[in-house]
Amino acid sequence: CVITMAETFSIERRKIMRMLGAKVILTPAAEKGTGMVKKARELAAAHGWFMTRQFENEANTRYHAATTGGEIVGAFARKRLDYFVTGYGTGGTFTGVGKVLREAMPETKIILSEPSGAPLLTSGDSQPREDDGSPAATHSAFNPHPIQGWTPDFIPALTEMGRAEKLYDDLLLVDPPEAIKTSHLLAQKEGIFTGISGGASFAVALQVAEKAPKGSNILAMLPDTAERYLSTPLFADIGADMNEDELKISESTPNHQMLPKTE
Repeated sequence: CVITMAETFSIERRKIMRMLGAKVILTPAAEKGTGMVKKARELAAAHGWFMTRQFENEANTRYHAATTGGEIVGAFARKRLDYFVTGYGTGGTFTGVGKVLREAMPETKIILSEPSGAPLLTSGDSQPREDDGSPAATHSAFNPHPIQGWTPDFIPALTEMGRAEKLYDDLLLVDPPEAIKTSHLLAQKEGIFTGISGGASFAVALQVAEKAPKGSNILAMLPDTAERYLSTPLFADIGADMNEDELKISESTPNHQMLPKTE
């Protein structure tokens, strides 16, 4: 298995994939997600390898329709689901689940989201594409953002499919700092250890909750874990050494204290 990955993705992602046996091929940050997709296509053509094409392959949406969508419908078989909140990466979850909900639970409002600094769908600008549906260039509204796994520098063909089929009822923006803050709060208040994209999804769900009728049921999935973000802004303000409060606790009893560090 060979994975192409922009160098801006977290170091943890590289190491996890390599531990699982993959070869990870990094592409320049300046080329963004489009660059890693083009590198994958180039490698597949040169070596005769199978390319998953997860941004265009409709098997992606069908799988989410059969699994994620089916699980949601089953979980809410005896209760009302008022809102389903999601971002988009490949668009597989959004479009696959969206199709299922439109058929099985048409009363459910589907809320799609993207970063405030990368409002690709919100802009209304079209996405340049190759003949196979893959991105030909970076979208005009894209700016780099720290919500890894969300909103690459192009509108995936599967996401475009969902938009064309009117699978979302509202499109909301989320600020990355708010996503990070929400991820921290989920960890500290609820014991839910999710990454920046999970924080983004929940932050949007909180936006929806502010205006939703009392008693509404809102579903936001948090499919990533914070361990993949140790080298990212999610942990930028979390130190490895004891802070002042921790030192005071340590010094509150006389023994087994760390010696002061010397230069």
